[in-house]
Amino acid sequence: MASTETSAVKDGDTKGTAGGVRSGGDLAGLEAGLDALETVQTGRTPFRETFVRKIVPPLVAVALVLVVWQALVSFKIVDDPSKLPSPGAVWGEIEDAWLQGTLLDYIWTSVSRGLFGFLFALVIGTPLGLLVARVRFVRAAIGPILSGLQSLPSVAWVPPAVIWLGLNDQMMYAVILLGAVPSIANGLVSGVDQVPPLFLRAGRTLGATGLRGTWHIVMPAALPGYVAGLKQGWAFSWRSLMAAEIIAQHPDLGTGLGQLLENGRNSSSMSMVFLAILLILVVGIAIDLLIFSPLERWVLRSRGLLVKS
Repeated sequence: MASTETSAVKDGDTKGTAGGVRSGGDLAGLEAGLDALETVQTGRTPFRETFVRKIVPPLVAVALVLVVWQALVSFKIVDDPSKLPSPGAVWGEIEDAWLQGTLLDYIWTSVSRGLFGFLFALVIGTPLGLLVARVRFVRAAIGPILSGLQSLPSVAWVPPAVIWLGLNDQMMYAVILLGAVPSIANGLVSGVDQVPPLFLRAGRTLGATGLRGTWHIVMPAALPGYVAGLKQGWAFSWRSLMAAEIIAQHPDLGTGLGQLLENGRNSSSMSMVFLAILLILVVGIAIDLLIFSPLERWVLRSRGLLVKS
């Protein structure tokens, strides 16, 4: 009887020990997994991997578009050059503009206007967004107006801007501001609304109140929403500028990409129209890849949200 009880106790101890070992092993594995998640990957991604994952797919997509485009022309599915020019005709238009020295002028005229207008919108939209986000009365008074302005098509601002300011660069900048400021402000408001209240209470406990709290607590915590608002603000800036350049034309304004697009329409040159469309797309994509995508990756990486897959 005693031996039976002793063996039972030993079996129980063995099971308890095994369970403890398993539990300890599971806990160690869990801790190792958490440590791995918290480990910062400092190694540089090999160029070959970057090339295969990020460069090859868009190149394949562009090549596929060109193949389909050429097929539509070659097989005479669309046999009217006035409706769909061949890729070769558009490339010839690019060569002519380059040889004449006007290609870079078209691009720089629009890019300089767009970036300068966007920076001006940034200076106005940021404090406006903070004011709307932090002051209830201002939010109640201006918040719905900002949302309505954001949904208003940018082209609607061109006629009143021409009447108010005339055919000059100031009119262009006014259209950009009216299109971009609401997006930047609303993006910042959305970011501030997502700041955890615990952060604000901790900041007040440490003495970060007023402007100091806004600079050290609110703005860093609202950065993801703010960056999203900046990207959308740039998109609105670029579209607003194109609308203004298409509608408002004057010799003193020079020839930007929007004017180039309208010149192609007036001369019934579809190759020039396609050239303008391609340049508008290329500039928009380049600004996003060179400025906003790195900024967004930096924000996500600083918060541990950028997962390497």
